[in-house]
Amino acid sequence: MEHAGKHALVTGGATGIGKGIALALAEAGAEVTITGRNGARLAEVAATHPRLHALVMDVDDESSVRDGIANAAAARGPVQICVANAGIAEGGPFAKTSLAAWRKTMATNLDGVFLTFQAALASLPPDMPARMIVVSSIAGVRGLKNAVPYTVSKHGVIGLIRGLSEEYMRSPVTFNALCPGYVDTAIVQNQLPSLMKSFDVDEAGAVDLIAKGNRHRRLLEVDETTAAAMWLCSDGARSVNGQTIQISGGQV
Repeated sequence: MEHAGKHALVTGGATGIGKGIALALAEAGAEVTITGRNGARLAEVAATHPRLHALVMDVDDESSVRDGIANAAAARGPVQICVANAGIAEGGPFAKTSLAAWRKTMATNLDGVFLTFQAALASLPPDMPARMIVVSSIAGVRGLKNAVPYTVSKHGVIGLIRGLSEEYMRSPVTFNALCPGYVDTAIVQNQLPSLMKSFDVDEAGAVDLIAKGNRHRRLLEVDETTAAAMWLCSDGARSVNGQTIQISGGQV
């Protein structure tokens, strides 16, 4: 129960990586606010643990983020653990990428993290220890073909945590990024039908195509990213700051 008495907030906390981290934090004693746009899904996940609390919040909307996090802090205390996980992954050739699609990706994956961290930091009294973690991607440390907006947004959040780690260097608040490869989540599963059609393969073949993006050529499990997040939240990681933790089965 290392995190008993703490308030944690996880954006995109009803599915995939966010859900895994939220549940682990709740099991470790934290009161965890999970956010997202789908109220029914949030309520369903929150019902699985007494320390999970649903908050409908859209990271694309400034007032939704600032008001939502302020209300969550009023109810459960300062946000001592903030996991900015909400994001979208859309691909396509750069030449055919519209400005609207570019801006949508930036609004969610980059602006949303900026707003989430700023609102979470505003909830903290001076000198309170806190952990700020963003779920970036291997796309944050290398380029991905046919995913330029996504790649840029994930590079951007790494710049954000590096800048913040310098600005808050002498405070007890740390900023770090998780950079997982391809994880077996809904985002990956949603890509399978188009891959099956494009490459004329069955589902297993489509999974293999995606898994090749990880150095050990298998999809990651959610618990592997969860474990890294829990370490960053631990007291033992109090001097880990401004870092990118790569989880991809090998060197990127």
